[in-house]
Amino acid sequence: MKQLVENENRLTQPMYRAPYTDKWHAVSWDWALGKIAHRVKETRDASFTAKNDKGQVVNRTTAIASVGSAAMDNEECWTYQALMRALGLVYIEHQARI
Repeated sequence: MKQLVENENRLTQPMYRAPYTDKWHAVSWDWALGKIAHRVKETRDASFTAKNDKGQVVNRTTAIASVGSAAMDNEECWTYQALMRALGLVYIEHQARI
């Protein structure tokens, strides 16, 4: 565990590789989080299903999936899953179950 935190090779800022390139470059946290939020919203909006074929309200997206982390404690897992469900994700999995 110590090597994860106290390692001179540890990344301390987000890295981005543009499509069709092989070069990574450092970006700010604000830029990275904004980019992630934009892509999640864009994908969710493009694939969102409000009602199924029977006319029942489902409010879901099947274009995004989630795999949680076994390193998260119970409260973190609950919060994470609540966020994923609020986004309408159907495919939610967790490493502890896999």
